[in-house]
Amino acid sequence: MNLRTRMTRFAMIAGMFGATTALSLPEAMASAAPAAVGGVVAAPPSSSLGKLGPLTDLVIERLLVSDDVAASKFGTDSPIEDPAREQQVLDQVRRQAEDLGVDGDAAVAFFRDQITASKVVQKGLFARWTAHPEEAPTTRPDLAEIRRRLDRLTTELLDSLKSTEHIRKKAVACATQLTLATASGAKRERLDALHRQALETATDSVCNPAKPAGHN
Repeated sequence: MNLRTRMTRFAMIAGMFGATTALSLPEAMASAAPAAVGGVVAAPPSSSLGKLGPLTDLVIERLLVSDDVAASKFGTDSPIEDPAREQQVLDQVRRQAEDLGVDGDAAVAFFRDQITASKVVQKGLFARWTAHPEEAPTTRPDLAEIRRRLDRLTTELLDSLKSTEHIRKKAVACATQLTLATASGAKRERLDALHRQALETATDSVCNPAKPAGHN
């Protein structure tokens, strides 16, 4: 095969490759874009975005359980503040965390924020229901069942803390991923101002080192 023939074949192959690539790019872009029907963009993803999305989903789920906690206590003698119970939870968290190889102080700081966030929700709902009795719950959830759900979430949250440890150690990357996850999660769940405030509290320690025991 002479030089001219080789050059001609090379040009043909290059042209075919370029055409194939040009055709594939719009397809790739279309697959990455949100699906639309009749000009309406499809629903947002079913989970929070980013590398901290799964952890944020669990945090939000725990926050929403706080609604049931509030409903179970409202109109009864059960207090929102329960220091003895809170300490039991934190002691259990430390044991479970250390068994998993998660830093105990960091885990306790994170779960102290979960407890504080839950109380933010409960106090906010108590105030709302007191001011607007017509919005108060008409049924009282079983507190024992709620605690079983919280225990399950504790285990899942600790597992997620373990699996995201490498991300959370990088302050800038963690902050970026957390902002993406919390913003998308709050939008997906249509959280109101009260629950968005609680979510901010609940994620305060995600990208920060362990805080002293007195942190609230």
